[in-house]
Amino acid sequence: MIAPTVAHLSFVRDDGQPLDFIPGQFIQVHFHYADGTATKRSYSLATIHDRAIGPGEAVEIAVSYVPGGAATALFEGLDIGDHVQASGPFGRFCLMPQDSNRRYLLVGTGTGVTPYRAMLPLLEKAIAERGVEVVLLFGARTPAELLYGDDFRAFADRHPQFRFVPCFSRELPADPHPDVRHGYVQQFLGEFAPSPDDDIAYLCGNPDMVDATFEALKAAGLPVPRIRREKYVSSK
Repeated sequence: MIAPTVAHLSFVRDDGQPLDFIPGQFIQVHFHYADGTATKRSYSLATIHDRAIGPGEAVEIAVSYVPGGAATALFEGLDIGDHVQASGPFGRFCLMPQDSNRRYLLVGTGTGVTPYRAMLPLLEKAIAERGVEVVLLFGARTPAELLYGDDFRAFADRHPQFRFVPCFSRELPADPHPDVRHGYVQQFLGEFAPSPDDDIAYLCGNPDMVDATFEALKAAGLPVPRIRREKYVSSK
């Protein structure tokens, strides 16, 4: 477990082939409800890779556990070496090669931060090659629920053009970093003066946060094609 209700899980394809993906994409896990009805859940891939994933290499996802949830029962029942059925990768919530923006605004809550973890090598390349700046606003209730916070803080320490801003709605860390905020991510968006000329924004996580931030960015003048969003619904 990487948080009280979130597990970090690794999988490899059982046919020995690679499961390569573009950072920001997701897989779908297929299973059945107790009555036999087929269903599926989507999970962004969290793996950090700076090259193509090869045969036998693992990919990683973060799974929120919801009491009584069918997907939760599936994952809780897995032992090391067990199988799940999955398809993908899918999705276009990705950094685009043609992007020429000055800054990325990345906004996420909960497991919605997983695609940003996978994007770190591409962001590092963009910082080095075209001097792009990045702000990651990440919302969590408590420090224990700040998924992959050590990865993002370490990346920010290595790259001054990457700013990691954790926003805690309930409980602050005992010794908070100067970039820590108390409240919800959308409360602090204005602090970074979103610019329609310079910014491309990514929103991923709680649907209410995504909707509120989307409207705030539109009000700031960002055109809709420069606001890329994904909504995460509780995976029951």
